[in-house]
Amino acid sequence: QVQLVESGGGLVQAGGSLRLSCSPSRRTFRSAVMGWFRQAPGKEREFVAAITWSGVSTNYADSVKGRFTISRDNAENTVYLQMNSLKPEDTAVYYCAAANSLTTNRNDYSYWGQGTQVTVSS
Repeated sequence: QVQLVESGGGLVQAGGSLRLSCSPSRRTFRSAVMGWFRQAPGKEREFVAAITWSGVSTNYADSVKGRFTISRDNAENTVYLQMNSLKPEDTAVYYCAAANSLTTNRNDYSYWGQGTQVTVSS
């Protein structure tokens, strides 16, 4: 079973930036779509962003548009989430996931990482 491994989380002040990375445990694993989700305490896991294999098509949640950028390096088999202008409400565990189509529905994602904590202080 392939695992997705996230890194890059941490504690940052409001207005700051972080970059999350995600790579599969098996280097030969390929996915048409890679996405990021997040889950804050007491809330459901929500869609953040997704990107197709080519990188041409992306999708973002309204709450992060203009602040977050998803990208992927297929040579390194890594997907990134650049998060700028962070707000306290961005505090959550961020999960990387893989799917076959560009979707915001978490049930369509078959592979998941363990998550990385992002905490934004005010």
